Amino acid sequence: MKDGPSIVRVAALIGDHARAEVLTALLADRALTATELAGIAGVTKQTISAHLAKLLDAGLVSVEHQGRHRYFRLADHDVAQLLESLMGVAFRTGAVRLRSSPREPALRKARVCYDHLAGEFGVLAFEALLARRVFKSDTNGLTLTNAGAAWFAELGIDAAAAASKRRAFCRPCLDWGERRHHLGGALGTALLERLFTLGWARRTKDSRVVGFTPQGELAFRALFAAA
Repeated sequence: MKDGPSIVRVAALIGDHARAEVLTALLADRALTATELAGIAGVTKQTISAHLAKLLDAGLVSVEHQGRHRYFRLADHDVAQLLESLMGVAFRTGAVRLRSSPREPALRKARVCYDHLAGEFGVLAFEALLARRVFKSDTNGLTLTNAGAAWFAELGIDAAAAASKRRAFCRPCLDWGERRHHLGGALGTALLERLFTLGWARRTKDSRVVGFTPQGELAFRALFAAA
C-alpha cells in the first residue's frame, strides 16, 4: 500500500549535485543572485537558471525582485530543517566531501543553522538551558517556563515577542556535527541575534560560520556554564 505524499520529486531535486550546492549555500539565510549561485554550484548562468526554475516550481526556494535583480533564498524553515537533517544523516554515514573546507572546524564550532546558532556552541547553550529547567517538555514539544522567560528577559530577549511570530516558537534541532540538539525556532533566532547585538559574535563573510571574539567566547561560556 502506498500511503502519504510521494518524496520522489523532492528527493530527486535535492539529489542533483548543482542544486544541492545551491540549497546548501542558501542555508546561511542570505538572499543570493543567480550569478552568485552559478559560481557556487560551478555551472553556467544558463544552467543555474534551469535549476532555479525547478526549485522554485517545487516550492523549495523563493525569489525577491529588486529592480533588474532577482534574489533567491530558501522558501521557509521547513526546507532548512530538511536540509540540516539530511546533512546529519550524510555525516553519520560518512558521506563527507573529499576535500574538506578550511572552514570545517569553525563550522563545527559555531555556525548559523538557517537563522539560529548551531554547532558545538549551539549544543552547549541548549543543554545548559535544559539543565536549568528553562524549558519543560509536553505533548507539544518544548514549552518555555516562567523562570525561562525571566532568564531570557535578563539577557535582553523578549520571549513574548518571539512567541508572537508566525513560526515555531522553540524546538530542538538536531545538530549534524554534534549529533545532539541545539535550540531552533523563533526563540533560537532571538538568542543568536542577541549575541550579535552584544558584540560577542558576528557572521563570517560569505560563510555560515559564526565567529566569537575572545571576550565574547569567555562571556558565552560563562553564561552557559554548567548549572
